[in-house]
Amino acid sequence: MAAERGFCMTIRTGLIKALFATVLVGLLGFSLGVSGATAATTNPKVLTLNDQVHHNLLMLPWYGVFDNLEYQINGTEVILTGEVTSEHGVTKDDAGKAVKSIPGVTNVVNNIEVLPPSPFDNQIRRAEYRAVFSHADLGRYTMGAVAQVHIIVKNGHVTLEGVVMNQMDKNIAGIVANTVPGVFSVENNLRIG
Repeated sequence: MAAERGFCMTIRTGLIKALFATVLVGLLGFSLGVSGATAATTNPKVLTLNDQVHHNLLMLPWYGVFDNLEYQINGTEVILTGEVTSEHGVTKDDAGKAVKSIPGVTNVVNNIEVLPPSPFDNQIRRAEYRAVFSHADLGRYTMGAVAQVHIIVKNGHVTLEGVVMNQMDKNIAGIVANTVPGVFSVENNLRIG
């Protein structure tokens, strides 16, 4: 009887973990490529290309919370935009190569901006990360391989990008981001998804 109970608990725990993983993957799916997703709904062939572009960008090894990658699909051309912190443009180059390698992509326009190295901006990035993600309502957005909320800092100006679950989380993130000393401005571009 005790062995049966242990077996049932193992199955139940496994099901809970599988459900959590499914929900997490679904949430992560909203954190990248809004314009690509819009184009995908009108053409089934683009949907497959959209999924592949989305997947390849999420799998970049250096893509993190201080980077923002977005894309738009025009037929077989992919336009990459956003900002990355890599000093040597590794993420920018990797993103272009990852998308170019997708069958069916004929051209990649890589408009990703490489943010200039700055100790001042790095200090703000660390402070923003601590302020935003240590808040009780926002810590969940760091779960997974790629955070759902991205903090972009350029010359002391902060932009919040990504997807949150509700308007309250968006408002809290903006308020908390504004409390960090040394920040000139905060632009809250978080989307609700």
